[in-house]
Formats: sequence, C-alpha cells, structure tokens
Amino acid sequence: MLRFVVTFLAVITSSTCQKYGCLEGDTQKLKPSPEPSMQECTLYSKSSCCYADFTEQLAHSPVIKVSSSYWSRCGQLSKSCEDFTKKIECFYRCSPYASRWIHPNDSAAIQAVPLCQSFCDDWYEACKDDSICVRNWLTDWERDESGENHCKNKCIPYREMYTNGTDLCQSMWGKSFKVSESSCLCLQMNKKDSIAIKYLLSKSSEESSSSSSSSSEEHACQKKLLKFEKLKKKEAEQAR
Repeated sequence: MLRFVVTFLAVITSSTCQKYGCLEGDTQKLKPSPEPSMQECTLYSKSSCCYADFTEQLAHSPVIKVSSSYWSRCGQLSKSCEDFTKKIECFYRCSPYASRWIHPNDSAAIQAVPLCQSFCDDWYEACKDDSICVRNWLTDWERDESGENHCKNKCIPYREMYTNGTDLCQSMWGKSFKVSESSCLCLQMNKKDSIAIKYLLSKSSEESSSSSSSSSEEHACQKKLLKFEKLKKKEAEQAR
C-alpha cells in the first residue's frame, strides 16, 4: 500500500511538472527537480522549483529576512505565525504545482490558488495576536533603493487588520489565494495536498461546469483522502 502511495505521488508530480514547469523569479528554476538537502520546504524536496540554498533563509527561527523582505518590521513573528508564513513562502517559491495558477499577466505571480477554509482559519488563529503594518504584503510596503520593505503605517494586530481567516487568505497576498468552497478540493500546504492536486489538475475538474460532476469529484476526493488518513494513522501506530 505504501509503495502505491509513493508511486501515485511520483506520477502526479511528474505529469504536473511537465505541463506547468515553474514560475519565473529570482529563486525559481526553469523546471522542478529533486532537492534532497533542503532545510525547509521539504514538502517539495522530491520535485522542487527552488534551490536548496534558498531554504537556508527559512531554516532558523525567528526568520528576520527573506530575500529583500523583512518579516520583522513589527517585531518578530510568533513561532506559530511564522510557521504558516513559511508554508505560504515555500509554496510560492518551491512548489511544482504553483505555476498551475500562474497569473495571466505576470509569469512570476500566482492567482486564485484554492486554500482550504480550515487552513485559513488556523492561519488566522496562529497570527491574530502578532502585529503587521500592511494589509497586502505584495503592494503596500514602501520600498527603498535596495528593494527592502518598510512600513508606511503603524503596526496593529492581525486581528485588527483582518476580519477572519477568509479575509486574511484573500487579502494578505492580494489575489494570489482564494478560499475554496470545497473541504477537499483545496490546498492545506501539507502532504494531504497530494490527494487534492490530482483532481485540481485534472482536465475534467478544470472544464467541468455541472454541479453533478463537481459533486462526484468532491466525493472521490473525500474518499481518497479518507484512505490516505487511515494509511498514515496505521503507519504511525506501527512506528510506536
């Protein structure tokens, strides 16, 4: 069974990479390839769009700066909030799936990546007591000549900047992410994404407009996810 899961992931990753490649950017490759020595973002180590040396910036907590952007303009992020921020950074920089949602007018950007409501709610809970000075991390910073970011406004708690998890997910990175109505056909930035991605990348999922077809895909995804969770639970029990 475990061999099947590994093979399944390899097939999904391979077909996705051949079709979509990587986003354009100063840390991204042209095509994804293995990066076994990654210090962070290891979810994508078997097929990564970023080089392992990029992840060194994320390897030590607290993270102060990534490329030319400081994460600490309103003080160091709490460990829980930092962990979610890393997940988003890793997906954008390293995921071989990111270019599936490439922005139509910007080959270095993503648009409308479907995130699970539970992920967004957990992200909000993790960060609500941390502080932030911009609503949109992509556009609202003041940049100096070297490209480093600075606050234009005073720092306030996340809970005052964003209403809830949905507002956070759909505002912090502009239009990069959207909250999915599905609880399975969405990303959580963890190993469960391998299940959702099969359906999100399928031609039928992209072109389907009928509610019956969408319902069928949702059911199939939920069924596959349940099997995945049972397998992981069994592996954990055997490892004790």
